[in-house]
Amino acid sequence: MEDSLRSSGNLSRKVISVAAGEAHTLALTGDGYVYSWGRGMFGRLGTGSESDELSPVRVKCETCNESEEKRLKFVGIAAGAYHSMALADDGSVWCWGYNTYGQLGMNGENAVVPHLMEQFLSPSSFDSVTNESETKRKVPLKVCSVKAGGMMSLAIDNLGMLWMWGNCPQQSGSCESGFSLVSSFTPIPVWDFHGHAVVKVACGNEHVVALVSVGETHKGEHLVCYTWGKNDHGQLGLGDKENRIHPEIVETFNQDSPWAVYEVACGAFHTALLTRKKRPNDKLENTCWTFGLGENGQLGHGTTQSALKPERVNELPQDAYLISVDCGLFHTSVVSSAGDLWSWGMVKGLGLCPDATFTGTDAGDAMSPLRIRGLQEPRFHDPIQIVCGAAHTVLVASDGYKLWSWGRGRSGVLGTGKTIDFVAPTVVLWPPLTDDFKDRELNKDTEEDNLENKGSEEAAGTEKRLSLAMEEMKLLQSKLSIMEKYAGILHSSIFGKPFTEEDIPNSLRNSDTFDIAKEWEDMLESADRSKLIRLELFYRNMLAGVKDKQMKRRIQEIIKEFIPSSTTEN
Repeated sequence: MEDSLRSSGNLSRKVISVAAGEAHTLALTGDGYVYSWGRGMFGRLGTGSESDELSPVRVKCETCNESEEKRLKFVGIAAGAYHSMALADDGSVWCWGYNTYGQLGMNGENAVVPHLMEQFLSPSSFDSVTNESETKRKVPLKVCSVKAGGMMSLAIDNLGMLWMWGNCPQQSGSCESGFSLVSSFTPIPVWDFHGHAVVKVACGNEHVVALVSVGETHKGEHLVCYTWGKNDHGQLGLGDKENRIHPEIVETFNQDSPWAVYEVACGAFHTALLTRKKRPNDKLENTCWTFGLGENGQLGHGTTQSALKPERVNELPQDAYLISVDCGLFHTSVVSSAGDLWSWGMVKGLGLCPDATFTGTDAGDAMSPLRIRGLQEPRFHDPIQIVCGAAHTVLVASDGYKLWSWGRGRSGVLGTGKTIDFVAPTVVLWPPLTDDFKDRELNKDTEEDNLENKGSEEAAGTEKRLSLAMEEMKLLQSKLSIMEKYAGILHSSIFGKPFTEEDIPNSLRNSDTFDIAKEWEDMLESADRSKLIRLELFYRNMLAGVKDKQMKRRIQEIIKEFIPSSTTEN
């Protein structure tokens, strides 16, 4: 029983999935709870308000049963630009956030807490539109996975049927080309894959990519890649810029392709896929392919040119097994099973958008993959998943027990307790110091005390000690935040860039001593000309200010000496 309780506690801290929107982040834990942080506008955090959250807080689900024995447990999450989705273990779909285009699956206002999509409650809801066989219709409809992007929401059911709602690409008689994005709050089935099963799907602002089985069900055979939607930048990978109403096969990854696609991701106007060679017994040959808009280097091809067909990201090592890929607005990131991480695109792969003010070595877009390293070690141990928001990136590592984030920090989207940008991975405040975690720990301690026949007095003592410890941790975190803020201001004033963990001197990082003279000498030795000029200007202005202050005080002292002496003479 004790082992069971300990396992339950671990699951509450283990992140099994993450999702990122324009400026918010979601995390799903092993015990079925959803946490969110970042910008709260439109209710996208699901906390009951539109306030920003600088660190993870639990999503409120007041309409689902919250008792620990009977509550719904979430098994999947997804994030659009300004809305969020969660899939429960009973197949029900819950949505919250922005709803102007019906992406929450309801005809109404935005939702600040999860809203149940009633359309997926019963297969009879779709009897009027379904054309499946009578046998298949007898199978209760159950959603197995959810996905979101831009203003669009998607779901795959247990029959392999793909459903779409929100701002979706559809045929329109009012448009000359017959194509437009049409708002729908009712899920629309995609019949083009009849006789096949959709296994994975991703969507950008206006396009969709689906990995589909060769047969009726996915039995381990390799998947075929289909794309459709808006194609202004070649993001469909079909060799042209023509929009598509219906899905078409990307010939590079058709049934006869030597490459097997196993992961897919969409940015706003570009697409990325991970493949491996089909032939057995060959050495591992793993490849990332990208196509679509490339003006900020987000394709990783070494140029700013767009690509109308899939092209390899050649500078990634082929012997690294890439386990996860994701795209932001203007950047792309991948992580390998060994914990190696690469990113490319706007502002050195950070995706920080044109208003970023970094200079020197942090300036410029990355046209090819850049290796992202951790603070202590170059690799991130036991990685799980990487996701990209509009201008931030989040990595789940340490088998789900540690989260790293970097990029734009506005509204607390990085989950670090701060709103500043980070150009290097920094640790997310996980597990969060929230009341629900505290209550769960207290309940766990109480159960353990009962099992060991401890008295209520000792249980109360445990509760008090834990409460005091939590308060002390919050106080220490507050002090640390103030100190980091102060150090950041000083660092920005001197060096013209935000302070990151990589700026901590090696002598201080590796021991308790700090040789400031040696660190200063090493810093000057490694500084380029522009940095030396900046330092010279900073210290020249600072010295001039000190001398000016000294002169003013000396003048004040002379005046004070003169006034008493002149009074005495009079």
